[in-house]
Amino acid sequence: MSRFTAPIAETVWDMKYRLKAADGTPIDATIEDTWRRIARATAAPEANPALWEGRFYDALEDFRFLPAGRIVAGAGTGRSVTLFNCFVMGTIPDSLSGIFEHLREAALTMQQGGGIGYDFSTIRPRGAGVAGVAADASGPLSFMDVWDSMCRTIMSAGARRGAMMATLRCDHPDIEAFVAAKSDPARLRNFNVSVLVTDAFMEAVKTDGPWDLVFDGQAVRRIRARDLWAQIMRATYDYAEPGVIFIDRINEANNLAYAETIAATNPCGEQPLPPYGACLLGSINLARLVDDPFGERAALDTEALDDLVTVAVRMMDNVVDVSRFPLEAQAREAAAKRRIGLGVTGLADALAMLGVRYGSEEAARVTSDWLHRVARAAYLASAGIAAEKGAFPLFDAEAFLAAPQMQAFDDAVRRAVSKHGIRNALLTSIAPTGTISLLAGNVSSGIEPVFAHAYTRKVLQRDGTRSEEEVVDYAVRVWRDLHGDAPLPDHFVSAQTLTPVEHVRMQAAAQKWVDSSISKTINCPEDIGFEAFQDVYLAAYESGCKGCTTYRPNAVTGSVLSVSPEAPAAPQDGPDRGAPLDRPHTLEGRTYKIKWPGSPHAMYITINDLVQDGARRPFEIFVNSKNMEHFAWTVALTRMISAVFRRGGDVSFVVEELKAVFDPRGGAWMDGRYIPSILAAMGNVIERHLVETGFIAGAGLGLKTDPEAGPAAIAALGAACPNCGSHDTRPDEGCLTCLTCGYSQCG
Repeated sequence: MSRFTAPIAETVWDMKYRLKAADGTPIDATIEDTWRRIARATAAPEANPALWEGRFYDALEDFRFLPAGRIVAGAGTGRSVTLFNCFVMGTIPDSLSGIFEHLREAALTMQQGGGIGYDFSTIRPRGAGVAGVAADASGPLSFMDVWDSMCRTIMSAGARRGAMMATLRCDHPDIEAFVAAKSDPARLRNFNVSVLVTDAFMEAVKTDGPWDLVFDGQAVRRIRARDLWAQIMRATYDYAEPGVIFIDRINEANNLAYAETIAATNPCGEQPLPPYGACLLGSINLARLVDDPFGERAALDTEALDDLVTVAVRMMDNVVDVSRFPLEAQAREAAAKRRIGLGVTGLADALAMLGVRYGSEEAARVTSDWLHRVARAAYLASAGIAAEKGAFPLFDAEAFLAAPQMQAFDDAVRRAVSKHGIRNALLTSIAPTGTISLLAGNVSSGIEPVFAHAYTRKVLQRDGTRSEEEVVDYAVRVWRDLHGDAPLPDHFVSAQTLTPVEHVRMQAAAQKWVDSSISKTINCPEDIGFEAFQDVYLAAYESGCKGCTTYRPNAVTGSVLSVSPEAPAAPQDGPDRGAPLDRPHTLEGRTYKIKWPGSPHAMYITINDLVQDGARRPFEIFVNSKNMEHFAWTVALTRMISAVFRRGGDVSFVVEELKAVFDPRGGAWMDGRYIPSILAAMGNVIERHLVETGFIAGAGLGLKTDPEAGPAAIAALGAACPNCGSHDTRPDEGCLTCLTCGYSQCG
């Protein structure tokens, strides 16, 4: 019997996690088979595998513990894949041969599906001399462009879409160019970028002091700290990047400060890692642990939480032993420190079921209590495993017990670690859970608020038609099961209704008991003032966060998915919709130009409209180009589309079909959005025309905009999903997440 509570959950399982043979024949017949496969594979290192297979299965059952997507998809398959989500690569040497050797390592890691993080601060600035060749250095950004091209090449070869993080220190001489790099909508699109901000820099910003830009110990020039801070803030205000990483705080709080120095994070920022460090992720589903939801006795089952954390830590520790690694250096690093990142998901849903408003002072207190409980149980569990199997090889009792995180724990935890050591150097992290949260029935992601209480998803059927399906937040569905159509209580809030300060409050409350970091997006309204926007980052720093990522709707990255009321239906032509419309001698039309990257010739698309009762509707389409390679298929396509147009009715499905076409050789970035094929680019042109002429409202694809808005309606479209082409995307936990197919950039 299926355990899925929402159709989208079964879709995500079938598309991303269900084990299938090479010909597509399912091997996992049910989700129970998937749970059994994971449990058996992760129990293999145990002295009594059968015992632990049963306990691991119980933890996975009903989506109470959610291992990260790599584990769900890869464990027990026998395939040569890594079960670790992301990596920080080795320190890049400042030499051409060293740089390209690291490019090779990055390509090998991404080929196995791992996301990567790199610190480019070790590369000399643009214009610096290169000894022995009488040349000037091209600077770190030029090599980031090379990495970006590599990522596109790996993607076009059929590998999973890659994710990369690039960091640069705030005192690097090229920092200003780095900050401005993403203002070009076609540049570094496969990177997230973040500035490594030091405590000294923040102090200089506060005091309006000077700031030296240095490389290799030599000051290159001096600027005003507040000027650089303003540039960082203006860039992220205008196009959502770069993020900010408080790197001194990360290193000072690190349990392993005695053994490593961190200068980069994984792509979504929740795992600051040393060179060749890897992150292994999993999440406790708090929404499944609430007793008497919405009732008078509603409470989190803390005993069940403790037990689940204990089992999850053991399962994740075993993954270190059963996983493959793209590089031997990564395997050695993982074995030496046995780092894991256990986090939570469903926090917002759990709070709602207890009657607590997300973002409130009470919510922050409850969140801190719950995360303290998770951390304490995790450290005790790891100490227990150390007593049985040994501590991680680099464990130094005196140095480890002096770490700030250990000092925050009670005597029982410190005694256990002092007596037995600890199996895992770091244990907690809050990672993006967009896809696995959908798998679990659309629980709220990580510690993020609920994005939308419900939204409509268009589903492509096997016969080519599309149906609509309501996707409902898990807590909302529980409420409906208990109370029917009764209005949601006032404490139900969403990402759109919270203030930035409330977002920061929740991140800071969670960070206190997370020994790594947190992937979270602070949503800001489009009309937030620049000064208020800067205050968000200062508040994050002052409240103890290890980093800050914001999202404000903007022209470069688009806006978030709209959840406004349904748009009016497209115009209809009357009862005789099946008969082709007659063509008048004269039609009004527009011609659009497409310049596909890599093609020497542009394509010109002409769409002519029929005016009926004062309203325009598309009637025919022509495509012309000097490139004869496309002649046959463009003629066939335009004749077919024109025939559809002349039949009347709602023809907006043509847009959907074209935009869903993906070129296996790879797409291209156009106007700041990834377009998966030249046919999808044509679909975008048709969509633009239908919106601007008022035939459809906001593309008619689930995005609701004003048909009178014209070009403004186009600007409101969010980034296209690289997996399905839908614009139903949102920035969630620092990652692009698609609400139509479940794709997550980092999941």
